[in-house]
Amino acid sequence: MPSPSAPLAPLPPAVAKAIWRGDSMGRGTDTVWPSGFDALDAELPGGGWPGRQLTEVLLPQFSLAEWRLAGPALRRVVADGAAVAMVGPPKRPHLPGLMHLGLDERHLVWIDARAPSERLWCAEQLIKSNAAGAVLAWMPQAAPEQLRRLQVLAQSFEGPVFLFRPLGARHDPSPAPLRVLATIDVDWALDVQILKRKGPAHETPLRLASIPGGLERVLTPRVMRPSTMRPVAPVPVPVVEAATNAHALSPSEPVPLALFPEFSHAVGRPGIAASSAGTV
Repeated sequence: MPSPSAPLAPLPPAVAKAIWRGDSMGRGTDTVWPSGFDALDAELPGGGWPGRQLTEVLLPQFSLAEWRLAGPALRRVVADGAAVAMVGPPKRPHLPGLMHLGLDERHLVWIDARAPSERLWCAEQLIKSNAAGAVLAWMPQAAPEQLRRLQVLAQSFEGPVFLFRPLGARHDPSPAPLRVLATIDVDWALDVQILKRKGPAHETPLRLASIPGGLERVLTPRVMRPSTMRPVAPVPVPVVEAATNAHALSPSEPVPLALFPEFSHAVGRPGIAASSAGTV
């Protein structure tokens, strides 16, 4: 046996390459898709959304940030001729908005699955058969063992797999190697917090500029940054005093219309009304 003071022999290159230290960024899978946000790619292992594994996206509310976060990466999937499969989206996909992201109807498959078992079964079949270039599945309810099965199947799936789950699942165990939390911020921005990744913890949320598709062409510079818009001060309404020092009225005395000239065209003169009444 070598003595404790003897220098250690270097590891074989293949072994040294396979070692990952927990305080360094892990290597991504063999296939990644750039997210479209440089700041986010710099914090994701491999520099983008990974293939062959699950990416779990937690949201305070569905149908607000999903496409803004995943849409830029899906453009490349569609450009390669593959389809994007949607399992159980909570709302009908808005095709004009998706077309601004580069996703046309020829490369979109919408599966209207409602029950949790239907969503899970459809996602499993799509991933197992490698039938699409990317899978997006909304999973409001899913047990850890069900997610574990999806993760095992995803290891043979070449494209990205996004699972959209509610914020309440943040503290539930998840086998997904990558978990992020996405929220909407002011000025058309996305706040993305990386909850889990193969690498050191990331505590500070990332603020990503993200204007929904097509709106950047019609919004004015002022509306592009709503936080800089100041509220307009209300215009004070002048108060007309019913009594003046020159003419003080008693409770039983009628109010002269001269004090309210703006109403003189709509109301008859009291004197004429009184004389007409006296001649009847």
